[in-house]
Amino acid sequence: MATIRNLGPVAQLRSEASSHVIRYRNGRIRQSGRGLVFWFRPETASISEVPMDDRGTTLFVRGRSRDFQTVVVQGTIGWRVVDPVLLASRIDFSLGLRTGRPQGEPIERIEARLGGIAGQTVLQAIGGSPVGTLLDAGPEPLRLTLEAVLGAAPALAEIGIAVVSVRLTNLAPSSELERALQTPTFEALQQKADAATFARRALAVEKERAIAENELETRTELARQEAVLIAREAENARDRAAG
Repeated sequence: MATIRNLGPVAQLRSEASSHVIRYRNGRIRQSGRGLVFWFRPETASISEVPMDDRGTTLFVRGRSRDFQTVVVQGTIGWRVVDPVLLASRIDFSLGLRTGRPQGEPIERIEARLGGIAGQTVLQAIGGSPVGTLLDAGPEPLRLTLEAVLGAAPALAEIGIAVVSVRLTNLAPSSELERALQTPTFEALQQKADAATFARRALAVEKERAIAENELETRTELARQEAVLIAREAENARDRAAG
């Protein structure tokens, strides 16, 4: 923002390199450029200051798909001034010569124009497809459409504005529809989880059965060996008695 220092009948303006300052006198441009410092007479001068840094405008659009479902689109539109003199001639960027502050709200007017073009484009795109198609495609096709429309919009070029980026962070249905769409997926995942649980339990039961069978076989074999040993001892005892 420019700084103005008033010294009696004259004043000094000092601007930053990120701003383009235009000084008018009798309706004609006397000075124009970035980062200017100059003296002027407030009673005969008119000064505009146009910001030249990149700006971002928030995008939020709520519309209806072709099958009458609510869809919300959120994102950011990046823009900048490419012709400050043209812009200052179309939108009021004049400064208060006592304070150095803008007398109007020029940035809000630019953002309103941007938002109007972007909003109409989004509503048309949403309304042309069913919600399932929109969600399956994701935000990228819509972002490319917005980028093309805004880049070629005469309403922006005629005031010296250019869009430098379009970012869409969200394309989503209503919360009710989102829950409804998530239900089949959730149920399928739950079924898979249940099946995995049952499989683990069945495997555990099978392992326990195998262990039990192995223990039974071991006990049976020990009992058989013990019976054989007892029979041999009995036979040996009879042989000793007979001898």
